[in-house]
Amino acid sequence: MDSLVLSSGTTTPITSTAQSLKSSSRPSTPATEQDLLFSRPPSPTRTTPDEYVLVVGGLGYIGSHTTWELLKDGSSVVVIDNLSNAFVNVLDTLNDMTDQRFSLSRRRRPDLHFYEADFRDDAKIQEILTLYSSPSGSQIKRVIHFAAYKSVSESIEQPLKYYDNNVGGLIRFCNTLSTFNIKNLIFSSSATVYGSLADAAVADPEWTITALRYFNPIGCDESGRLGEDPRVAPTNLMPVLLKVMLGEIDQLEVFGTDWDTRDGTAIRDFIHVSDLARGHLAALTGKDGQGFQTFNIGTGTGQTVYEVVEAMETASGRAIPVVKVGRRQGDVGACVADPGRAMTQLGWKPQKTLLDSCRDLCRFLEANGTRISL
Repeated sequence: MDSLVLSSGTTTPITSTAQSLKSSSRPSTPATEQDLLFSRPPSPTRTTPDEYVLVVGGLGYIGSHTTWELLKDGSSVVVIDNLSNAFVNVLDTLNDMTDQRFSLSRRRRPDLHFYEADFRDDAKIQEILTLYSSPSGSQIKRVIHFAAYKSVSESIEQPLKYYDNNVGGLIRFCNTLSTFNIKNLIFSSSATVYGSLADAAVADPEWTITALRYFNPIGCDESGRLGEDPRVAPTNLMPVLLKVMLGEIDQLEVFGTDWDTRDGTAIRDFIHVSDLARGHLAALTGKDGQGFQTFNIGTGTGQTVYEVVEAMETASGRAIPVVKVGRRQGDVGACVADPGRAMTQLGWKPQKTLLDSCRDLCRFLEANGTRISL
């Protein structure tokens, strides 16, 4: 297995192989020693054999799907995750999927390295980055950051926790990256952070900072092998809906049925997580020194809560009980992305439908031996 771990302040391989961290962890198979079986145009995001993309929080829901899209594209990846909201078995799944994909191809199998660490731990991050540094520069050129906290309600209840991680942690992390001359960063964004980071990018034009604003990611990889499996109890619509289907909750609470929408329930822009992950690959093609950029990553089309329930009922073949409850404080009736800039400037567009997302979720449940309650 091409995976490495950093824990307790030391750097050791997960496997029992006494292999140096600086040596290649590429597996040797007949397929990797031959020419390409299939012709394929070079990808603008694909790394060179001695280059890596660093993915922080790369074993979480969106992070793991983005890591997988990078590996599929032929890019080698270094994942850092503190496992606070993810499980290490996702690493095994990613390695198995990569082995399977490249075993029948003469394309080089990309490397996947993993370190258990918190991105706020300056000493550990420096130790990791040093492993990929040389007099000619760092092998890590680009970074994708998924380690921010995202719960709105928890951020109100614990503002200092969120400030320390999302603001203070990110500043320290960027300072560390700058020490290694790594200045190409893509991160999860919201409108509340655009201003301050735009100022930072103007002050140091050597940086390329791309903020991708997400709109309600759902679904999972179409193989059914990767999905949403957080340690922390989810509050988003689709994970709660799945709990109803699994019999863990009796019925789905629909917050507000008197909105000014086509059926009275709230409208949101639901995007397949694989489409979202591909948006990160598209953003990686940006040239260095472009300053600060923001892009909305959504479908541009909204669905109501009832429409999502109906799509899941179609995909699963079972009825889903719902109960009407009052609106939640702070909710809005409709929130839909305008992804035009991402489509025009990044050449990205969503490919999956709402029904695709629901079918892939059902496939994930079946692949993991989960029986849907009827």
